Amino acid sequence: MEPQTIGLIAFGVVLFLIFLGIPIGAVLLLVGAVGLIVLEGLHYAETQLLLNVMDQGTKFALTSIPLYVLMGQLVYRTGLASDLYGCVYRWVGRLPGGLAIASVIAAAGFGSVSGGSATAVATLGPMCMPEMRKFNYNGGLAAGCIAAAGTLGILIPPSIFLIAYGLWTETSIGALFIAGIVPGLMMTGAYSAAVLILCLINPKLGPVGEKFTWHEKFTALTKVLPVFGIFMIITGGIYGGVFDPTEAGAFGIVGVLIFAGLMGRLNFGVFVDCLKSSVGTSLMIFLVLLGGHVISRFLVLTDLTSDLVQWIVAFDLSPYELIVVLTIMYIVLGMLLDIWAMLLLTIPFVVPAAVATGINPIWFGIYIIVMSELAAITPPVGLNVYIMARNAPEVSVGRIFLGVTPFFIASLLVVAILTAFPEIVLWLPNMAFG
Repeated sequence: MEPQTIGLIAFGVVLFLIFLGIPIGAVLLLVGAVGLIVLEGLHYAETQLLLNVMDQGTKFALTSIPLYVLMGQLVYRTGLASDLYGCVYRWVGRLPGGLAIASVIAAAGFGSVSGGSATAVATLGPMCMPEMRKFNYNGGLAAGCIAAAGTLGILIPPSIFLIAYGLWTETSIGALFIAGIVPGLMMTGAYSAAVLILCLINPKLGPVGEKFTWHEKFTALTKVLPVFGIFMIITGGIYGGVFDPTEAGAFGIVGVLIFAGLMGRLNFGVFVDCLKSSVGTSLMIFLVLLGGHVISRFLVLTDLTSDLVQWIVAFDLSPYELIVVLTIMYIVLGMLLDIWAMLLLTIPFVVPAAVATGINPIWFGIYIIVMSELAAITPPVGLNVYIMARNAPEVSVGRIFLGVTPFFIASLLVVAILTAFPEIVLWLPNMAFG
């Protein structure tokens, strides 16, 4: 049997096992190991597994993942996230759809110190939905905006997914972090604008919230200083060259501990709970990363990756045409796969093809992450929607998927702008890293 045929069969087996609900890290590791045995024998497979564990497991950049996961847990469990929402709510709550806009901005702020998506939805859902219910917000819009806004956490630094992309493609994680800032702000603005436009057209979708005095607004600003300070420590330190992304995670944790301790919100029990949650999440991510490298090594031996890249390049597509094709592909894949599966199964193929057509790998990393955001809200797999459905049982899953549609369209508009003007993404990293 030809190696390419073996690679295609393995790819189909991966999809089948993922659909069965088997954890993706285990699937990739299993299929990759079996593929190596079939192609090169048991001894070669054992050697490659050992080398991958040693090589990937000892990378200094990998230690950033548990640091950022722990930082997100600390922000969530010490109430800093609820402070952030309360502050934003007081400033924009009187706008049409103001409570939904506050949810979007709070999700962006939480993402800037957590690096995740599902955690943001699970955190903000119980906080935001009661307020929007009180003011009779449309259930689909209310739940949909939180589900969509949760995706901002995987783009705005520090992002676990940007770290994974950097490790897989050997791209500077610091440059990726800095590159994600402006697109993250653009996505936040686009989501907020979508809410505002919808509620201006139909005010019943999102009535204005309660009124606060200027004293209450300015007082609330003091509570958001910890989150803002932590974000500035991380991004400012990386941008200024004071420390790398891994060291930034350590400084961020110290910042959260200091702020939470001074506010009297940190105790031993909370800290232990944060550690337990962080260990479980980090181990899952480590297994995914290891499995991704093993199956990538197997695919290299099948020549499937190089053949596909050559096939794409043979079409002589311009960078713009390639992005259009890939955007359609990612929308379709988002209907079938979760974020990790989509990234792991496509990066070995699409990144070399994109680079071969002249696309900057840092820009392409931001593009892939934006498209991955859509997978979290695309039916029927969209994880964020199902998490939101548990927090808003009165709103059907179908209504939530309908509610995320305006944000889906807004994301595609941002992708179009970033494609037309790639310097928007590359300006900050070029300033910081030349």
